[in-house]
Amino acid sequence: MPGRGIVDHAAYLPYRRLDLAEVAAVAGGGGGKGTRPVASYDEDTTTMAVAAARRCDLAGVEALWFATTTPAYLDKTNATAVHAALRLDPAAPAFDANGSVRSAVGALRAALPEGAGRALVVMSDLRTGLPGSPDEAAGGDGAAAFVVGDDPIAEVLGWGSATAEFLDRWRTPGAPASKLWEERFGEGQYVAAGRAAWDEALKATGLAADEIDRVAVVGSHARAVARFGKGLTAEVVGLPAGTGFAGAAAPGLALGHLLDTTGPGRTVALVVLADGADVVVLRTTDRHQPSAVAAGTSDSAAPAEPATAPVAYGTYLRWRGLL
Repeated sequence: MPGRGIVDHAAYLPYRRLDLAEVAAVAGGGGGKGTRPVASYDEDTTTMAVAAARRCDLAGVEALWFATTTPAYLDKTNATAVHAALRLDPAAPAFDANGSVRSAVGALRAALPEGAGRALVVMSDLRTGLPGSPDEAAGGDGAAAFVVGDDPIAEVLGWGSATAEFLDRWRTPGAPASKLWEERFGEGQYVAAGRAAWDEALKATGLAADEIDRVAVVGSHARAVARFGKGLTAEVVGLPAGTGFAGAAAPGLALGHLLDTTGPGRTVALVVLADGADVVVLRTTDRHQPSAVAAGTSDSAAPAEPATAPVAYGTYLRWRGLL
């Protein structure tokens, strides 16, 4: 029987979409092609977390972990509001793992040890860049939820990690957007950390690189993500089309998309480049039923939330307190 891993998963993307072609006329530059998901004025990371988690089978959940870089509250546990909205057992503890993109991986790893029972891990985020900035155009809002436990649809085979302290991206408390270091500096640091974590994960699982069928690579540094992916022999899968980089929710959205487009009996990996790198290797089991596998083009799933409506750029700026 397979060991511990992912029992169920779901995602939530907001209903509203910002047309990036509208940005330049207002901000004097930036924007681009396509759209990005935008949380409405009455949505925050807590409400999106609840929306994603409600799509999972929550029977028997004994603990809750909530990860975000933009919590609705400080000095108060945000996970307790998610816990209450889902009507989980009062005996089930609820913990925040907030402040960084990497906290999402940490929450997932914390919930997985043997004997920990069935747990819910929710990752949710709002991404706000300065008007006209690349962060604004590349970002996205959303949430992903995972129920972990025994008898999974995807068994966790092993992990690899590499931690590195360098100021590639940071946001001081109260600031609306992140600041960035010189792009080439972060690229080299992340690729080196990713390779170290990848090698450690292969060693931990006893697998060779060519035994990994598909890999999802995600991180806030787009050039590092692309460069690391080019060095892999496995098929590389990105985020679902139209989601944008959703901060702490991005690892969950990428992993969910990877599972949704992979059949049973396959070995897959998630690589997250954030404050170093983390790699988790999984094998889909016979219980796994992918939701979207197209013949010859397995990376073709539709976004998790197909029903959408436009939002004006000025309205989006007002919702984010920038106008």
